Amino acid sequence: MIELFQKAHLYKDRAAIVSNGNTYSYEDLVVKSSVVATNLLNKASDLKEARIAFLVPPSFEYTAVQWGIWAAGGVAVPLCVQHPLPSMEYVIEDSGSKVIVVHKDYQDVLQPLESRPGLSIILLEGVFKKNSSPLPDIDLNRRAMMLYTSGTTNKPKGVVTTHGIIQSQIITLVEAWEWQKDDYILNILPLHHVHGIINVLSCALWSGACCEFHAKFEAKEVWGAILSGRMTLFMAVPTIYYKLINYWESKNKKDQLLMSEAASKLRLMVSGSAALPVPVLEKWKSITGHTLLERYGMTEIGMGLSNSYRGERRPGYVGLPLPGVALRLVDKDNAPVDKDTPGEIQIKGPCVFKEYWQKEEATKEAFAKDGWFRTGDVAMLHNGMYKILGRDSVDIIKSGGYKISALEIEDVLRGHKDIEDSAVIGLEDEEWGEVVAACLVSGQKALDFEEISKWLRARLPAYKIPRKYILQKKLPRNVLGKVTKNELKSLF
Repeated sequence: MIELFQKAHLYKDRAAIVSNGNTYSYEDLVVKSSVVATNLLNKASDLKEARIAFLVPPSFEYTAVQWGIWAAGGVAVPLCVQHPLPSMEYVIEDSGSKVIVVHKDYQDVLQPLESRPGLSIILLEGVFKKNSSPLPDIDLNRRAMMLYTSGTTNKPKGVVTTHGIIQSQIITLVEAWEWQKDDYILNILPLHHVHGIINVLSCALWSGACCEFHAKFEAKEVWGAILSGRMTLFMAVPTIYYKLINYWESKNKKDQLLMSEAASKLRLMVSGSAALPVPVLEKWKSITGHTLLERYGMTEIGMGLSNSYRGERRPGYVGLPLPGVALRLVDKDNAPVDKDTPGEIQIKGPCVFKEYWQKEEATKEAFAKDGWFRTGDVAMLHNGMYKILGRDSVDIIKSGGYKISALEIEDVLRGHKDIEDSAVIGLEDEEWGEVVAACLVSGQKALDFEEISKWLRARLPAYKIPRKYILQKKLPRNVLGKVTKNELKSLF
């Protein structure tokens, strides 16, 4: 039996999940996921790694379906409830999923696929019908889950992890962040991504803790949960912290004091999935007393680095490798670089994914010849900690022979009194290779770009000053709050 399920048997009477106003015990989860497994098997003895897609909002039902797929020997392929049909269709076709489990609220979305030959769309009620049968024994080396990368340059790839890899990713974080059975966490993250599935849901269930679902983010509801005193941890993306700060600022002094005091009692607050602007970190600290714990991870590795739970958390840095994770920084020739020198992050360890689904060449290219996974992210080791400089293909701008970190310029721009947010990209240029361009978000109707450039020259070298600017009401972002920089280029 998968160890995650074994632990659930030990915690059977404890509250596992709160969703839609109901509280479900670990025993409820074990029973319901066994029913799902039996119905998916449909008298077969084992799904034998058949891919099962499911379109279910974040909830107890989502978790029971995911666990049921695993218990039946299938590969879980979660679909994003916010994605348009063509995006879901691509995932279904690419993964080779022949069965889709769908919540009734999303039945109409998938209706155009119902007549497709060989595809079976089952309503949630269909897999929840009371049923029981012997379940297969699941080996840790079996494929368990397929999550699709955001696909900033090509079509998304299916990242395949085994039960053993998922277990390794969970254990690493449980140890590093000291999860306990008395912990209580709110989950407001999309559940087609490692952040919500592993860092929040799976770590909680491994530990005997309780995970409360909110189907969508509402600042008022999150602050209400914080004020209730039931939460001990909170994990979110930077955009959410920004919105929580705005909500706090809209309240009167008395309410602000109550909110700040309640937030200060949580034991841990984590930010991830996108770079955390230092001004947001500092403002959150002034409101709650918490220095947000930043970490670094990606779909292919789970989490790789983290600031310390008990020790120093340095703004703008992602700390050190997590337990069991080996890391090196290398140059373009795959040679290790010295400290204070930018290099590509490469990772080894039991947390690294198995393969890109049916993409043998892409899988091969993702690893160096000596087996290290090539993340494509650039970082440097400075004063004993790692600092992410950006993604080689998106956040590293190559201009006039310089390698420029877009993230560094963005952080500086956010320090300007009239700039609320910024995104920096490289635009192709015949003379320079690329020129630095900045998209700015401001409460002002217009900005003096010449004044901003002059202000920047006191803070950055001349070659890092943007040559082009545009002003927008907001930045284009995906469901995880990451700025979609390829979309941004078309705005210039």
